[in-house]
Amino acid sequence: MPKKEKTKRRQSKRYEKYKVVDGKVKRPRYCPRCGPGVLLAVSSDRAHCGKCHYTEFSGSGEK
Repeated sequence: MPKKEKTKRRQSKRYEKYKVVDGKVKRPRYCPRCGPGVLLAVSSDRAHCGKCHYTEFSGSGEK
């Protein structure tokens, strides 16, 4: 029986959200309701939590 070929697993992209600045980890914004560990998705005009649907709008709000 031939050996099964190994498949590469998809790597998590969460590491791309964090940055190291001057030896310290800079974390992105997190949800004030859910707490640390739940990141806000940042769009051009708002930041949104996918878990509790908390939304912060930025800018003037009118176009």
